[in-house]
Parts: sequence; C-alpha cells; structure tokens
Amino acid sequence: MASPFLHRAALRHPSPARQPPPRPQPPQQPPQPRRFGAATFALLAVFAASGAGALWVYPRLVKPQEQPAQPEKAEIVFEKTRKRPASKEEGRDLVSSQHLQVKNSWEHPGVYAWGSNTGRVAAPGSSETVIKTPRRIPYFDGQILRDVKLDREFGAAVTEDGDLVQWGAAFSKDSVAPAVTLKGKDIAKIEVSRDRIIALSSNGSVYSIPVAKADQASGLKETSKSWIPFWSETAALSYRSLKPENLGWGERVVDVRSGLEHCLLLTSKGRVFSAAASSEEFPSRGQLGIPGLTWQTRPAGPYDQPHEVPGLRGLTAKSVAAGDFHSVVLDSQGRVFSFGDNSTGQLGVQTDLGVAVDTPALVPINQLYSGTNLQPRVTSIAAGGLNTFFTVDAITTKSQTPGEVGRIVADTWACGEGIHGNLGTGKWTHVSAAPTKIRALSGLYEYDEAAGRVVPIRLARLAVGSTHACAILDNFTHLSASSKTAASDTNFGADVLWWGGNECYQLGTGKRNNANTPVHIGPLDGGLADAAHGRTGETLRLQITPRTTVQLGEDGKGRTASVEQRVECGRHVTAVYSGA
Repeated sequence: MASPFLHRAALRHPSPARQPPPRPQPPQQPPQPRRFGAATFALLAVFAASGAGALWVYPRLVKPQEQPAQPEKAEIVFEKTRKRPASKEEGRDLVSSQHLQVKNSWEHPGVYAWGSNTGRVAAPGSSETVIKTPRRIPYFDGQILRDVKLDREFGAAVTEDGDLVQWGAAFSKDSVAPAVTLKGKDIAKIEVSRDRIIALSSNGSVYSIPVAKADQASGLKETSKSWIPFWSETAALSYRSLKPENLGWGERVVDVRSGLEHCLLLTSKGRVFSAAASSEEFPSRGQLGIPGLTWQTRPAGPYDQPHEVPGLRGLTAKSVAAGDFHSVVLDSQGRVFSFGDNSTGQLGVQTDLGVAVDTPALVPINQLYSGTNLQPRVTSIAAGGLNTFFTVDAITTKSQTPGEVGRIVADTWACGEGIHGNLGTGKWTHVSAAPTKIRALSGLYEYDEAAGRVVPIRLARLAVGSTHACAILDNFTHLSASSKTAASDTNFGADVLWWGGNECYQLGTGKRNNANTPVHIGPLDGGLADAAHGRTGETLRLQITPRTTVQLGEDGKGRTASVEQRVECGRHVTAVYSGA
C-alpha cells in the first residue's frame, strides 16, 4: 500500500510546468517560535509506521535547499626573508643584470660561440650539429685574444702574444680541437677566405696561410735569412707573403679585409691594394677593382700578388670592407666607392643587376637625403656575404626652429640581399635597388649629463656574416663603480642587437626563425648567473663591455690588462670574445 506521506509530498512539490505564478508576499514578520500541534505528532506517527521504504525514497523526491557559495579561504604566504648583501659589490650583483655581466666579462674572459657546428667550430668538443645559445669554448677560458674569425667549417684566432690558433673539420679531420699553428709572426689581425687565412702582423707584413693542416705541412715553405752570416731559416709551415710593390718611405699595410676569393690591403698612406685570396678560384667578378684582370690576363709573377686599385689613386682611403664577391672603400672625405658583384644590389649604385662592376663607382649618398635640410657624411662601412652597410652623420643645414642648425642625425643604411632579413629594415626582399635606412638603428638620441645636452647614438661597430649581422651601439656606458662609490652605483655596457638569417641558430635567440629587424638576445651565460640572484624572464638582455683597463680574475686579483668584448659574425656562426 502506498504511503500517505508520499502522496502529500508529491502534492506539495508540483512539476515546474504546473508551478503557479508567485503570489505577492506579505510583509516579512519577525520569526516566531515554532509550535508542534496534534497534526504534527500524527504525521510523525504515520512516518514511523511507513517503515524503511519511505526512508529510502524521500531523498530522491525532496531536493535539499542549496547553500550559498562560501568564499575561498585565503592562504597567507609569508615572503622569505631576503639575505642581506654582505658588501656593496654583492648588492650590485643582486639589483643589476648589467653589472653582473660586466663583472663576469672581467673575471672570466674567454670565447662564447653559437650557430652551426657541422664543422665542430662553435663547440669543438660536441657532436651536436647546431649550438642554439652562447656556449663557452673551454680552450680559450681565461684568454684575451687579438682577433677571432669563424667559418662554418673552420675557426681561427690570434692569441695575446700574436700566435695563430686554428680548429675545426676543415683544419683537421683527425683533430678538430684548437691548436697553435703559426708562431713568432706577431700577428695583429686576421681575415678568412674560402680556404686561406690572411694574417696581418704588427710590422705590416701580410701572410696567406692554408686553412688545412695537411696543406700547411706539404706545401712549399719560405726560407728567410738569419742575422747570422751564411745562415738561413725554413718556416715551420707553408704560407705565402703578400707584398705590395712600390710602397713609399715608411708606408706599410695597416688593415686587411677578405671575401671568399679576394682580399683588400689598406696602407698607412691611404692607398688600396687588392689580391687573390683563395687557392680554389681566381677572382673574376670585378672585386679586385682592376679592369680586365682575369686568370688569363694576369701579369707574370705570383697569382696572388697585390695590385694597387687604379680607380682609387689620388684618394686617401680611410677604411676598406669586403663581402663575398664585392669590395667597399671609404675615403677621408666621407665618400663611399664600391666595385665587384652587384647581383643583389650590394654595391648601392644604379646598375643592371647581375652585371659586375670592375672599377670603383661612387655610391650616391647625397641622393638619399635629397629634399631635406641634411648634409650627409659617411662615418663607417661594413660588408659581408651579399650585403653592405654604412653609417652616416647627417648635419642640419637649415631650420625654422632655433638651435636646430648643426644638429646631427646618425643613420644606418643597408643594401644587398634581404631574403633572410639581413637588411634589418623590416622587409623580406631578394634584392635592394638602392640603400634602405635601418630605422631601428637611425635617429637615436640620449642625454649626455656631462655635456648637458641631447646627443645622437651612433654605432660603435658592425659585424657582418654571410646572412646575419650585429650592431654594437655607442651609447653611454659606465664602468667605474667601485668600493669607493655609492652602493647604488652599478656598471653597465653597450647595447647590442642582431638580425638576419637564423637557419643555424646563429642569432643566439634560441629559436630558429629569422629576424628582419634588430633584436636583443639574452645574457651569454643563458641567464644562469641572473637566476642565481633571483632574476628571470625575457627582459634580461646581453650588453657588451667596452674597452677599459682592469684587474682580471676573481675579485680583481689577477693581472692588469686593457680588454673589451667584441662580436664576430661568420658564415652561420657567431662569437663574443674578450679582445686585447
């Protein structure tokens, strides 16, 4: 028999479809004490008589009233007590990533490299094909180097004593580790071609050295006379001397630059010579600047003898630069001349693309500022791969605004290939018909507290590889924090930005995508030192320590030396090293 309780419960709770509209509620009365009458006790008696079945059905028919959501109980987390800095220096490390980077560059000089490792150049001791972020090469720990040059298959460096160090698969397949090769020549700087190293000594002598260790051992070795009568000395390895003819009294070579097949020599009197720089291919794209010069028409004598560039006679060259197959020269008047391959517009001149220019052509810089009140003057040049870069100081000559006349705008321009983003202009393009301004590196200013005025930020240096490049800004830096200065006084270096091809991780971002505008990368140690001091995140960026004289080693207890950090962009490889 059905329970009378179930019947009454169903009546009190009709289905939602039959629910009558709500009636107006009478004014709320204060709660009254609840009284139990006879009806209540009767109901309880019926409920007790219905047995366990009614108890089992009740929860399913009568939904208990929902309780309002309660706020979550707040959990109190107490910040850990921070360790008080034991000294001013420890406090500076805690508050400034830049200060810590400067400190590490002095305490731990050496070489960081990244990018392609197929030739065991970025990491000689690793079998990885790419090195995604900066990594130290242990062989150079604690060393200050005069120069470093990197190719995908080999690396070369000059020690502080002027000896040549080589490594990589193209140097030796049996032993890719760094090893000293040419000694006693007091080498000041080096350049690399397809298969040779062009070395400039401190006295102006120039040597062309095979990259391969086997060629160094099997090739002809020069014999030099000794100060001892009737005594001569044979070189320990094979190399060739590049000697420009008809140098003036006291004139010597002061700089060298090299492409894949040619090199340029700049003398102390501003003359420019060019020569073949590879054993595999004779330069034939006009990059020597000698009209009509080919392998068949070359004069008698060594194939790599230097020739003065006739189109530059009468000018005083200030600096030279070389891409893979083209040459660039800056003279003392701020004019730029270029010659060689122009297949991607890398010469910056209006010629038919693909047509080589075998005589120096003036780059029309003034046309870039046509219609403005600015008078341009080129201050520096750089080249690499199929690209050319130059910086310009443009001076305001007329203005309606008081004080504007004489104001300098510092700009950076690029021309050549841009398909990898290597123009840095924000565009992807195969060729550039004319130089394009890199806006991220142009028109920059900062306040000079010493001078009490706003000054332009120029570029301190440009490093150009085969498909990527790097710019070190000449912004305000500070390196004089010491125990005698305030605890808030921290050191910081120069900003550095990268752009271009990143197919082998040569930009150092840790990612493989190319960048067509300049970008920052993280600290050289991957942020480990910053993380140890409680700093993490993408806001940390690499800065380069400019030249200064310091006490090297931990806590400045080592020898005194003049040192700076430099950047080298090579063929799909990059390095930052401590430079002498």
